[in-house]
Amino acid sequence: MTATATQDLLLSRIRDVPDYPKPGVMFKDITPLLADPVAFTALTDALAELCVRCGATKIVGLEARGFILAAPVAVRAGLGFIPVRKAGKLPGATLKQAYELEYGTAEIEIHAEDLADGDRVIVIDDVLATGGTAEASLELIRRAGAQVAGVAVLMELGFLGGRGRLEPALHGAPLEALITV
Repeated sequence: MTATATQDLLLSRIRDVPDYPKPGVMFKDITPLLADPVAFTALTDALAELCVRCGATKIVGLEARGFILAAPVAVRAGLGFIPVRKAGKLPGATLKQAYELEYGTAEIEIHAEDLADGDRVIVIDDVLATGGTAEASLELIRRAGAQVAGVAVLMELGFLGGRGRLEPALHGAPLEALITV
């Protein structure tokens, strides 16, 4: 399937939900895409190809929809999967990173022992919005001793400026969005 055909397929399976979760917001619902085995397979294949192209050795998935996308990509690409979770959700020793939200701050965590020197890690998530969570995940990866191989998302909400925020933190690693809206 060509990149354009994949994009068209993926876009056709993303549903717009007006005024969710609050008035004035147009929510991009990916559940119809996940329910379609052809579209979900095309998405998994496209992301796995990006992982191979970036030379990734591990995949980080961001809570929660990033888990849904990253786990099958890791299996398809033959790579390990590491969850980045909200603070307090992982047992044992973790590295924690705070980041700014529009309405305050939040923290994410990772098990540092799941990454090693020499690992090249790609971050996978469903949407790049403002870039705060992805930026914090890059800091966690580096603090754990690994290298950032890139960030890959299903959809970039270009009007929110996440790419501009994230690019300096990438230190030249690629940022790939299969769809930009």
